[in-house]
Amino acid sequence: MERNNVVLVDENDNAIAEMEKLVAHEQGRLHRAFSVFIFNDNGELLLQQRASHKYHGAGLWTNTCCSHPQWGETVALGAEERLNYEMGMECDLKLVYSFIYNERVENNLTEHELDYVFVGYSDQCPVLNKDEVQDYKWMNVDETLSDIKNNPSHYTVWFKQAFPELLSKINQ
Repeated sequence: MERNNVVLVDENDNAIAEMEKLVAHEQGRLHRAFSVFIFNDNGELLLQQRASHKYHGAGLWTNTCCSHPQWGETVALGAEERLNYEMGMECDLKLVYSFIYNERVENNLTEHELDYVFVGYSDQCPVLNKDEVQDYKWMNVDETLSDIKNNPSHYTVWFKQAFPELLSKINQ
């Protein structure tokens, strides 16, 4: 599915309108998003390196996959579809939490998202969609947290916010 639009929402997740994705990021409009985190049986997180031609976050490391649900699509269905599209994987996903963030990123863009965070467990080997993802790696949690602290510029803004909070929620 093409994901060139976003669903604009208010802070209570009431849908307001649909807007072209780049325009929403240029204007910093609040919109729905999702972030998927896949762990394997060793407790390692599957990270992806975003494709180098992305208009923001190009070449940065981030969670397993992320995108925007489309108008009329549930967030959960969008997350499942995108996991398959970007990483060639299928597994059960569980919504853990959502949060709003508002961060300036490169190219004079703003990420202002109501981000739904999903977790899944799989030992599948990813089959990358090279239009979206240029590389992947499995990393243990402590190594990932340490690398985020030591090399924050290597990671996307949403990943640096979502991952520690996800860990606190799934470890409760």
